[in-house]
Amino acid sequence: MKKHHQDIRDLIYVHLNQTDQYVMSYGIEFDEFAAAFSGSLNHLLLLKHRFDDADFNMHTLLEYCPEDRINKLAGEDVYSYGDFCWIDFIEEEVLNELSGQELAELLYLGHQKHHLKLPFYNKLGNRFVYLAHDDGWFNKIYYRSFKDFFHLLSEVVAGKVGELKLEKSILGIRKKRIYPPVNKEILLSLTPFIKEGICISLRDADHQRGRLEIPIWVIGDFANMDDMYEEYENLSNKPYHAKLIFDKKTKEWKLNVI
Repeated sequence: MKKHHQDIRDLIYVHLNQTDQYVMSYGIEFDEFAAAFSGSLNHLLLLKHRFDDADFNMHTLLEYCPEDRINKLAGEDVYSYGDFCWIDFIEEEVLNELSGQELAELLYLGHQKHHLKLPFYNKLGNRFVYLAHDDGWFNKIYYRSFKDFFHLLSEVVAGKVGELKLEKSILGIRKKRIYPPVNKEILLSLTPFIKEGICISLRDADHQRGRLEIPIWVIGDFANMDDMYEEYENLSNKPYHAKLIFDKKTKEWKLNVI
């Protein structure tokens, strides 16, 4: 039943696991992730990938993407890689200090998409562990700080809304509207819902003259995104639990919890 790649773009599912410091998501792709952290991502140690312009590290026998090639990697069809898993690190020298035990933990992460111990290594100074299958379809990202997750979500929602409805200008040329990122405070106030698992549905957005309303459903904890999608389809005919509202006049976001 797997949906086609394009279907991913207008529905976001996020479920936050506070204890193990990760977020499961559907609908957020690596190019959006790289854009949100543009200029602040370090090198990426590639645990599972098909990127053909990576460098090789002799100590780990793994390839890595230097930070100056992250944009090139983000421009690839990462979805078609199948598995795409990485952990960021500060500089190549630190890879040579990894112990056999640490390397085993990293390989396990890439293989099982789960940790043996919380995957934050002081040696590597990593902020993230990014574990995806069919990127954008199933993503599990560990965050050293959830601040980064809320930053990503605020940027991604705004970016997707801008792509949603290309508005015609006076000359009839379709132009992309730029929307400001959603205020972090608004998203933070959704935390109790996000811990249960929510769908933010851009496809069900209600475009009015002065405002845009995006419904949010609390749908639960899913590791299988086919099941999540089915649950979304069941719930999308029912009243939503909250809505994000963009006021076109004041250019401000608001949240309405039902």
